[in-house]
Amino acid sequence: MKIEPCSPAECRHRLPELVGLLRDAVQHGASIGFTQPLAPGEAEDYWRGVAAALTGGDKRLLLALDADDRLLGSAQLALEQRSNGRHRAEVQKLLVWHKARRRGVGAALMAEIEHEAAAADRTLLFLDTSVGPGGAEAFYRRLGYQPAGGIPDYAADPDGQLRDNVIFYKRLPPRATAS
Repeated sequence: MKIEPCSPAECRHRLPELVGLLRDAVQHGASIGFTQPLAPGEAEDYWRGVAAALTGGDKRLLLALDADDRLLGSAQLALEQRSNGRHRAEVQKLLVWHKARRRGVGAALMAEIEHEAAAADRTLLFLDTSVGPGGAEAFYRRLGYQPAGGIPDYAADPDGQLRDNVIFYKRLPPRATAS
């Protein structure tokens, strides 16, 4: 497996795979901002929006690919651009094909997300996930993320049931400066 950054052009080229990945995640209960059934074109519109956001430099998309260059998963990093928050970034939409879960794909994507954040001089990462079946609380805890709190009935899971969320953060060491 390899983890690679994805350009806007590559995102558009891999659109069918990315649409399939999003559909698979929602179908298998991932709480990532979508409910079932997905409207026609909803997943494609989402990924086209991601491709457009990649051109601005404040969004990164990483892909996990197998030895045959097939998509296993993806993760996004949103770099805060406002002057009071340029030390932080938000981890968004960690997606792994259901058939590839529990094989280290998500952990590898998160390790590279952290590397990307550190390379961009970010020392604080944050994310949120649902509490319960669609969430990934235990996964993020294993990776060293700390809970900061949550909001009751924050979002609907793919089945439409309202779920609490938990917000996690992780401090990254500052990059060493050359002397």
